Amino acid sequence: MDKQPDKQQKQYEKMTQTPVGPLVVTLGIPTTISMLVTSLYNMVDTTFVGKLGTSASGAIGIVFGYMAILQAVAFMFGQGSGSIIARMLGSRKTEDASRIASTGFFTAFGLGLLITAVSLLTLDKLLVLLGSTPTILPFARDYCFYIALGAPFIIGSYVMNNILRFEGLAMKSMVGLATGAVLNILGDPILIFGFGMGTAGAGLATAVSQFISFCILLSMFLRGVTQSKLSIRRITRDIGDLGRILATGFASLVRQALGSLATIMLNRCAGLYGDAAVAAMAIVTRVSMFIFSAGLGLGQGFQPVCSFNYGAEKYHRVKAAFRFTLQLTMVIMGVIGVVIFFFAAPVVRFFRDDPEVIAIGVRALRFACAVMVFQPASVLSNMTLQSTGQALSSSLLAMCRSGIFFLPLLLCLNAAFGLSGIQVAQPLADVLTAAVSIPCVLHFFHTLPKGASSQEFPDE
Repeated sequence: MDKQPDKQQKQYEKMTQTPVGPLVVTLGIPTTISMLVTSLYNMVDTTFVGKLGTSASGAIGIVFGYMAILQAVAFMFGQGSGSIIARMLGSRKTEDASRIASTGFFTAFGLGLLITAVSLLTLDKLLVLLGSTPTILPFARDYCFYIALGAPFIIGSYVMNNILRFEGLAMKSMVGLATGAVLNILGDPILIFGFGMGTAGAGLATAVSQFISFCILLSMFLRGVTQSKLSIRRITRDIGDLGRILATGFASLVRQALGSLATIMLNRCAGLYGDAAVAAMAIVTRVSMFIFSAGLGLGQGFQPVCSFNYGAEKYHRVKAAFRFTLQLTMVIMGVIGVVIFFFAAPVVRFFRDDPEVIAIGVRALRFACAVMVFQPASVLSNMTLQSTGQALSSSLLAMCRSGIFFLPLLLCLNAAFGLSGIQVAQPLADVLTAAVSIPCVLHFFHTLPKGASSQEFPDE
């Protein structure tokens, strides 16, 4: 009878008393592994599909834009509810946390069903809107069909994954997410080549693996591993709760939705220079995400520490965790960026041994690596504001990288410099976003109460 309160107390002590450096690393390593495995799947997927031809490689970039839409919905509900849940657990409001978890999960799953229906009814038009050329469309259609079928489970998996992370259960979150990614990697060659399904095989492998991941994550909630519970009966009757989830998660929606729009516009602009340009930029996007997974994983380890301690009113730990995570991720991103910069040619060639794709991709990848060290500042600033419920400021910052800065730069630089402008648009947007983000988060820290004494800092 006393096991659950005991477990809750131990988790509370872990999140509010463990020195923030080891705590962020402990929570960040499983998340980093999950993201690296997922990014590895994306790159393996790119490699296998690339063997089907340049137009098939271009389909990856198109479907990447569709996946970004699903992730936009999932992260809005997952990070929106997760941030609130962590703050509620920090304030010891477990029943309220279950209400928010149930509301976020079931609303997102229902929206996923609606997305499946709309996608299947308008698939060709949707893919053209996402930037598909006539030669890429048949490959993109086959690829996206199965992913559209699996949309509710893909969205549901991301929501549960985020709730687990924000509860401080990063290892459990990793098991569900990484299992799906590994199954996806194994399923790709079997379905693409073994069964001769081509790009449809890549889509089916993704849908099946995401369904299995969904089942694993759901079982954790049903078995009582989590503090928050999922139940239809616990869905809120107060529209204000849903409003809080949407407001808190809006930054994630904006970030992911603009990421999707950015991918669409990138595909459309690159498409003016042929399928090789679309394929090259798709490869660079995947590689850049893989590199950034190392830093972003630690950032996601920081988020539950930030939310939980903010809810517990331990503001000095929020600041200390931010400083530690920023310094560590900047070092990691800087080192990896330098290494990939010098090995850009073999990296691009690994995915598609096409001279034109390599020439375009190497230049774009080197530009991306040159500014990699700036990304942690903007991402962690945004995470801090979102994790503490600063809905407006976090949403505005979320608009910067892929929207306020990137889209005008892409259009203007493409018009002025052609393909070269497309290759430098995102790196320039990253630098400008970092320059805006740091003052915003410093202002937020300045507004926090100064209640912590200096004696509380030695172990941080």
